[in-house]
Amino acid sequence: MGRTADYSKQTCGIAATLEVVGDPWTLLILRDAFWGVRRFEQWQERLGVARNVLAARLKSLVAHGVLETRAYSERPPRNEYLLTDKGQALRPVLLTMADWGNKQVYGDQAPALFIHDHCDHAFTPRLTCDHCGEGLIPGDLRRTQVNAGAPTVGEALARSDKG
Repeated sequence: MGRTADYSKQTCGIAATLEVVGDPWTLLILRDAFWGVRRFEQWQERLGVARNVLAARLKSLVAHGVLETRAYSERPPRNEYLLTDKGQALRPVLLTMADWGNKQVYGDQAPALFIHDHCDHAFTPRLTCDHCGEGLIPGDLRRTQVNAGAPTVGEALARSDKG
């Protein structure tokens, strides 16, 4: 897909994520999908990305089950792209990335904030432990190997593409 990095031989969840959505255009396509963009022409206009690049990224997102297509016109044949459950699961990743960019790049001049409709306050993503509900702070995690025989990213993706 036009990038030089190949994560297929890695055995790592971060590498697996990068293999599917690690291209910058892909992340911007997903950003816009979360805000309601569904059609090729809308992405092309908003992003200014070359049509062939956009087509390749959308095709990859569909192949990986992040987006699905739905016909909206028979003449001419046209599809729109919808986030799947797998795609929706990327929302916290993108919100966390946006928060990091706002704070670490823009500082006090963030271009946009997210407002939580429930409480009407600015939203800041927070990681919490699913078991105890405590928020994570630096030094709270350790990594353990739970499956020494885990497949590589390439093997896992090949398996998921088949089924």
